Amino acid sequence: MARLLDKAGIKYELIPYVVDESDLSAQHIAAQLDEDINRVFKTLVLRGDKTGLFVCVIPGNMEVNLKAAAKISSNKSAEMIAVKELLPLTGYIRGGCSPIGMKKHYPTYFHSTCLDFDYIYVSAGVRGIQLKLSPKELVGFVNGTVADVAELF
Repeated sequence: MARLLDKAGIKYELIPYVVDESDLSAQHIAAQLDEDINRVFKTLVLRGDKTGLFVCVIPGNMEVNLKAAAKISSNKSAEMIAVKELLPLTGYIRGGCSPIGMKKHYPTYFHSTCLDFDYIYVSAGVRGIQLKLSPKELVGFVNGTVADVAELF
């Protein structure tokens, strides 16, 4: 993934954190990084009833709004994929899923609050490392769409 960003000329930092196997939450990561939870984004993979798989990248203190995600992705309904499907479909495991470098490119939707910040964090593709980078550059790099696809817990 770093090679992909390097090749595209996108600036980023790799930020390590201590993994707690019993707590893979974004809240734990934000606390480890001493960062605002609103800057720590989680990458979720969903399946729409019409278009198939798509990705939502949302702040760590939010949950995906399935109706909004379905609508923005041209589906009537959507649901999270099963954890056991994550690795075969994306190449990533739970707690280490990144919007960059999945096995296949899926439509990707970033929650609109990402643009409120000059940088955000997303998984670097493994547990224990976060990518710190510009949300505008990230959205452009993955050809993403910015939309309101999440709501507070």
